[in-house]
Amino acid sequence: MTLTPSTMLALGTPAPEFSLKDTSGKKVSLADFSDKDALLVVFMCNHCPYVRHIADKFSAFAQEYQAKGLAVVGISSNDADNYPDDGPEKMAEEAERRGYSFPYLYDEDQEVAKAYRAACTPDFFLFDKSRNLVYRGQFDSSRPKNEEPVTGADMRAAVDAVLSGKSPASDQVPSIGCNIKWKPGNEPEYFG
Repeated sequence: MTLTPSTMLALGTPAPEFSLKDTSGKKVSLADFSDKDALLVVFMCNHCPYVRHIADKFSAFAQEYQAKGLAVVGISSNDADNYPDDGPEKMAEEAERRGYSFPYLYDEDQEVAKAYRAACTPDFFLFDKSRNLVYRGQFDSSRPKNEEPVTGADMRAAVDAVLSGKSPASDQVPSIGCNIKWKPGNEPEYFG
């Protein structure tokens, strides 16, 4: 496991397009969420201890905030050939086990992760109604073994601001977690 921080994509960046299959095989694209007040894209996977640490609380957060107008999309970009626990079949099992109320998509060629400059799992990208990036950072300050409770405080503050028509605080702490498991020879230039 390599501990990796978010690249902190520039605020104001338009949401990159995506069209990926969910765990049932249905195509889901950015345009499917055009009627929502905000969009949260999270790069995640099944086996990462940093994702597993927040998974149940994140699932509850997603359900709570979807009812308030937030669209949530989970994307796994890990190389399933070398990390079979992160493949589509296991993703479907994980989504059911955790009660994910949001689409969990598989980025097989890893191009969506590159478009978002995603680096770690979990890596969060919050876009406003115009689909411009307003928050990229941690869910909260809890980490495996640091004994802080998982509250989603940072994400809640950011989403609450966006849903009330305000901008989140510009002082944002990078998310940190396991590096995305790139296919051999497919590592992006920004990933060190």
